[in-house]
Amino acid sequence: MPESRPKHASLVAGINSVRSALKFGPGGVAELWLDRQRRDRRLAELAALAREAGVAVRQLEREALDLAAEQANHQGVLAWVRMPAARGERDLDGILDAAQSPPLVLVLDGVSDPHNLGACLRSADAAGAAAVIAPKDKAVGLTPVAVKVASGAAGSVPFVQVTNLARTLAALQARGLWLVGLAEEASASLFETELSGPIALVLGNEGSGLRRLTRERCDLLAALPMRGQVESLNVSVAAGVCLYEALRQRLDVD
Repeated sequence: MPESRPKHASLVAGINSVRSALKFGPGGVAELWLDRQRRDRRLAELAALAREAGVAVRQLEREALDLAAEQANHQGVLAWVRMPAARGERDLDGILDAAQSPPLVLVLDGVSDPHNLGACLRSADAAGAAAVIAPKDKAVGLTPVAVKVASGAAGSVPFVQVTNLARTLAALQARGLWLVGLAEEASASLFETELSGPIALVLGNEGSGLRRLTRERCDLLAALPMRGQVESLNVSVAAGVCLYEALRQRLDVD
């Protein structure tokens, strides 16, 4: 029989992903499952980290982990993570006040695929973004799939859902952030755009891109150079490229 699983929890698999979940959001980890036959120093370290945070640790047969993880490469460890709560507009000032200076923010205008949201959160965490912002309506939220794909980043990067994206963009501008929208028809290249200052990178949805009002609110539109036959990149891939170009420029400045 399958092992009983914590209610309202999403699965995170693999050593690095579980370490991130325990490091950045231990209060959100419900249980840690370990392969009882596997002898690995890294698993012992994760177990110690979990117990220190008051997380229940279960030693199970590998077959139980295989069944729970389905096709995921779990490396002998699974974490059941409670669904993190999205933040709201009133939390944004506090998030930006606590951010590294200059802040880097990712704005997703209507992304509907939870796999894309999860991948964007993961890239945002890796690039040091202060927050990921998205509208509440006509956009995906923190579903179990998004949390799983994020591999721990859903607990480390604030995900802010707003009722009025145009108003939130104006608030970011009022705080001194420059809004750079990604648009394939833009004449400016992202790689020639100054991204080392306070920046909000604004990306549209998987099909139609930026909405008109969002596009008009941006201070600048930039494009990713395309040299092949395809016309555009998946939104999560494009977000990763944009975030890392911003990070590269910041490292050069430092």
